[in-house]
Amino acid sequence: MPLKNEPPLKPSQNNCPVTPNDLSEIKALKAELEMYRLIFDSIYNGVLVTDAKGVITHFNKPYGKFLGMTPSQQIGKHCTEILENTRMHIVAQTGICEINQAHWLKGQNMVVQRIPIKKDGKVIAVFGQVMFKNVKDVGKLASKLSVLESKVKLYEQELINLRSTRYTFDSIIGNSRVIAQLKKEALKAAVNQFPVLISGDSGTGKELFAQAIHHASARKIYPFVRINCAAIPKDLLESELFGYDKGAFTGARSTGKPGKFELAHRGTVFLDEIGDLPFEMQPKLLRVLEEKEFERIGGTAVIRSDFRLIAATNQNLEEMLADRRFRKDLFYRLNVIPLHIPPLHKRRSDIIPIATHLLRQLIQEASLTEIIIDQDAEKVLKSYDWPGNVRELSNVLERTVASLEGSVIHRHELPFYLHRDQNKVPANHQTSIKDVHARAEKEAILFALKETGNNKAQAAKMLGIHRTLLYKKMKKYEMSL
Repeated sequence: MPLKNEPPLKPSQNNCPVTPNDLSEIKALKAELEMYRLIFDSIYNGVLVTDAKGVITHFNKPYGKFLGMTPSQQIGKHCTEILENTRMHIVAQTGICEINQAHWLKGQNMVVQRIPIKKDGKVIAVFGQVMFKNVKDVGKLASKLSVLESKVKLYEQELINLRSTRYTFDSIIGNSRVIAQLKKEALKAAVNQFPVLISGDSGTGKELFAQAIHHASARKIYPFVRINCAAIPKDLLESELFGYDKGAFTGARSTGKPGKFELAHRGTVFLDEIGDLPFEMQPKLLRVLEEKEFERIGGTAVIRSDFRLIAATNQNLEEMLADRRFRKDLFYRLNVIPLHIPPLHKRRSDIIPIATHLLRQLIQEASLTEIIIDQDAEKVLKSYDWPGNVRELSNVLERTVASLEGSVIHRHELPFYLHRDQNKVPANHQTSIKDVHARAEKEAILFALKETGNNKAQAAKMLGIHRTLLYKKMKKYEMSL
């Protein structure tokens, strides 16, 4: 940015000579102007300034190098003389900024800024800057940002998946009044921080309710840590719950390990099968629940963890209290909000909706076409007692779909044991296991043949045996082939 020739110093109107202070101020002003010139020429991207008429007043060296021009020779020229398709003079007239605009220059698409400089509301100059050497650079940067944004969203979703839950209240299927009431009570539990004790037979969906409560709570973005008290060996349970410091015992990690309660900070701890918690561990658990603090094994530092507790059991804890196998103080600490999930045979109206939901999931996971359950098959499903509850129902559907040839599940395509009358008492009581087995096998074959209209192939499939073996057994029991 060349400086104009300075006029000779003139004495003031009072014919006063220039004082040393004046010279000092002039020197300082020159130094300041020189600094502005250096800054202007050090801007990496091309920069120029025009006056209100579009005449160039400033032109930096990087821009001159890019255009192949000498900056000092462009001063005083109109911007249209040296720049194709320029709009600097137009911005001077409109006074409207043009930010991140495309501009074709030297056979390339450039990205430019055109900013009017105003004083007392009037445009006195326009600042122009080429932000990138080529618009492709912007595309590359945008592409990188897009990739980074996608990665962030992916990692964020994975973090939520890891820390959160798979099931919500929408995952709880059922039309019965008892399920509707349970969902209502569980939803109330989600908005507070009190401990929840979920009881029910195996396979009724206790963890499903626990995850739904966590997902509906304010803690949903934080960990849901599941601990199966029956699956962890007694000797390892304490280290799993509370963690340990380095060197706590032989075989311990050199860095130590955080426990489940520590990992669950601000989230939810789900203690499954709480009835199997060793008696000697119960007072330690009670203390953690009351104080929300503990020490790692081999450690001395007190660790505080803010977690919400949900416990589940398929045992009768009140009977365990009477037998002194479960501490009363721990039971009362856990049993603040009790939820009892009844077995499927006590809410038969839920069986078909659950079966339909599970079947839909199977179809989606296996990428199959639509499969439906006919009315006779539905009657079989509804009449069975399901001692394994939803878990058993899911298993039956998986087995049936795996061997299904059509798109409709018929009565005879369900596992044979679902058809048998569990309450039927044989007229002649057999004392020999071999005789009982033979009688049951014969009855099963007769039932299968009747159900399939004497179709041997379908009967064998229903019984889960090969057709050749069916013929052998029919011959053994002197049945008509």
